[in-house]
Amino acid sequence: MDIPYIETASQQEIKAFQEQKLAEALQYVAQNSAYYKRLFTNQGIDITEIKTIEDLQKIPVTTKEQLQEFNDDFLCVPKSVIVDYATTSGTSGKPVTFGITDKDLDRLAYNEAISFACSGIKEGDVIQLMTTIDRRFMAGLAYFLGIRKLKAGIIRVGAGVPELQWDSILKYRPSYLITVPSFLLKLIEYAENHGIDYNNSGIKGAVCIGEPLRNQDFTPNILSKKITSKWDIKLFSTYASTEMSTAFAECEHSVGGHHHPELIIAEVLDENDVPVTNGNSGELTVTTLGIEGMPLVRFKTGDIVQLHSESCKCGRNSMRIGPVIGRKQQMIKYKGTTLYPPAMTDLLQTFGDIQSHLIEISTNSLGTDEILIKVAVANPTDDLLTEIKDHFRAKLRVTPKIVFVTLPEINAIMFNPMSRKPVNFIDNRA
Repeated sequence: MDIPYIETASQQEIKAFQEQKLAEALQYVAQNSAYYKRLFTNQGIDITEIKTIEDLQKIPVTTKEQLQEFNDDFLCVPKSVIVDYATTSGTSGKPVTFGITDKDLDRLAYNEAISFACSGIKEGDVIQLMTTIDRRFMAGLAYFLGIRKLKAGIIRVGAGVPELQWDSILKYRPSYLITVPSFLLKLIEYAENHGIDYNNSGIKGAVCIGEPLRNQDFTPNILSKKITSKWDIKLFSTYASTEMSTAFAECEHSVGGHHHPELIIAEVLDENDVPVTNGNSGELTVTTLGIEGMPLVRFKTGDIVQLHSESCKCGRNSMRIGPVIGRKQQMIKYKGTTLYPPAMTDLLQTFGDIQSHLIEISTNSLGTDEILIKVAVANPTDDLLTEIKDHFRAKLRVTPKIVFVTLPEINAIMFNPMSRKPVNFIDNRA
């Protein structure tokens, strides 16, 4: 599949194209969304005056809380037109239901097809899907539709069970995997314990979801290095959400997820909902384009990121999104230091002895944040515990409470059968 022409156009052409699509999107929600009709009327907003990307600042942002409270008011079509229902995972609150029309499924397929193509997957390749496609999970459905549109083959194995995954890999010889990257370490471990030559398994690469692969300068992080030091495959990071119905996918140059200008307008906002200056980080805020069922205007994703505007060697001139620094709601204020869970996870992954971990945040009697990290290791010792604490102090300038627990204890929480994703962060704050 060729690169969409708009992604290789000049940045001026991309902006003009998006501003035309923005006018169409605003007209659509003004006519069909009860929520945005009410918002525009109450705020005295004349959408005909919103002509540029910069003019979007005249419209208030949309939050997850508003989506939760007024869920049905965002729907722009009769329920008889909806052909699929998807929900958010609800990791940071009440899940939100999205009604998807037949046209939206076509858009979803297009998005995933060009995203997979960005990562080098082509017609005739075979891809093994290691995530769920059920439980109203939009991503799993999107992967299937995108691979089908790309005219590639798919093996729907689902999540977990290394033995089943390897049986499928060895029988069907897929060239790419779609998976949570930390699960690749479990595949490597199983292969080594059962005499499987994974470097001659035919796997060329893995499209990775849910966990970062890069540092902010795009160098491989610890998790990525652990995988590729043993398994000679290419890792591609991808970022998406149910609310966006759009993915930011890496190309072979691994310098951020590429923006699809025909599908989404992206802003990065500071705490006052003002666009940050070039190169600074802020909360990713999106306006969806071309969605029929539940389009969103200036939706705050909750993810702290940095945008990059330089042209890429792959020929795309659209902006790129850097690795997610953290989720705004998961920001931790601990002894005067601001932390995000990914920073702690990256640090813990430097220890080969750590089999798994779980981060729990709570509020103490003084009303401040407390951190408890549960760590599973094969041979817990006081020396190892001291080494981990010293490493925290050196790298993050704080030492949270760290305790050893058993691997089954962590796995029982992390791989909850009611959850669609592994859970390694629990926020018990009010």
